[in-house]
Amino acid sequence: MAPPAARLARLSRTAAFSACHRLHSKSLSDEENLKLFGKCNNPNGHGHNYKARLLISLLVSLQIDPVSGMVINLTDLKEYMQEAIMEPLDHKNLDKDVPYFSEVVSTTENVAVFIWENLKKLLPMGTLYKVKVYETDQNIVVYKGEETISE
Repeated sequence: MAPPAARLARLSRTAAFSACHRLHSKSLSDEENLKLFGKCNNPNGHGHNYKARLLISLLVSLQIDPVSGMVINLTDLKEYMQEAIMEPLDHKNLDKDVPYFSEVVSTTENVAVFIWENLKKLLPMGTLYKVKVYETDQNIVVYKGEETISE
């Protein structure tokens, strides 16, 4: 009897965190920032209850481990998410408490990049497929790493 075919799967896990920020670019004047970002440029900032949804897959094999029955150990994944997302971002002022955002505008796009870069350092190589960050139910960013646009 032939061995069973490898089972393929992708795993998604979500983390929710609360943070505040101010959309403000040091490259623009106060007037230009206000025009570009509107009420999100409030000098005192504003807050969100973010959700970060990760899609994990083993890009080489995508195989479910026949012994554990998992693509990745969920306990390990929870710890990685705690270190990469919750510790640096939860209940923080992104612009003042997270060094990355001292020079980078704290848009949801850049929050997704920050999460991607942090997780990439912790997860097995080639495992992270995409990061999806929900700023609100209407504002959602998907980031899949260093994708480029060809001209």
